Parts: sequence; structure tokens; C-alpha cells
Amino acid sequence: MLSIGAASVRLYRQPTDMRKSFNGLSALVARHFDESLLDGGYFLFVNRRRTMLKVLYWDQDGLALWCKRLEKGTFKVDWRGGATLSRREFSMLLEGVTPKRMNQRFSREKTEWKT
Repeated sequence: MLSIGAASVRLYRQPTDMRKSFNGLSALVARHFDESLLDGGYFLFVNRRRTMLKVLYWDQDGLALWCKRLEKGTFKVDWRGGATLSRREFSMLLEGVTPKRMNQRFSREKTEWKT
């Protein structure tokens, strides 16, 4: 499993040819994202059938490419959604969880109680 920490996770919102490797995927990042690949973010690419996912990221001394292919089912990717994923959304995507709703139950921010 990838450990993303505080890094941003960006989803490329079009189906991607999974024959692309480091050079092809990094060209897509340079062309379609405002962030630089060397900033430490994770960039996700999914094929048209949504059975394969690739994650490209900078690993402090070079590019790293992580790939996952599903034998059954598909990744639940909404092509119309936002391009930035939270850690929770990224984890659920990799685990195959389909969110019915994405509301937080509570917030860690202090609330002021009225007296």
C-alpha cells in the first residue's frame, strides 16, 4: 500500500492508455496539471475499462510508478468529479469501496458553544 501522508492526490480525468510508462505519463502531468511532478504529489491514471490504475509520483531520487490491475470488478471512478482526491477517497478507490455519501460525521475544529 502507498503511504501518501500529506501529499496531494490528483486524478487524470480521461481514460489513459496503460501502455504509457514514465515518459508518457509525466508528459500528461506536465500538460494537464498545474502542479509539477517534482512537488511530491501523486498522479492517478485509469484505463477506459477501469480495470487498471497507475500512480506516478516523485520518490525523492527518481520517478516511481505503481500499478494495480483488478481481476474482477472495476475502479469506481467518476470522470466528471473533481481532479483532487482526499486521502480517504484515494484509499477507498484502491480498496474498491463505493461511497454512497461523503459527509463527515464531525469536525476537529473547535466549535463555540452558546451559553
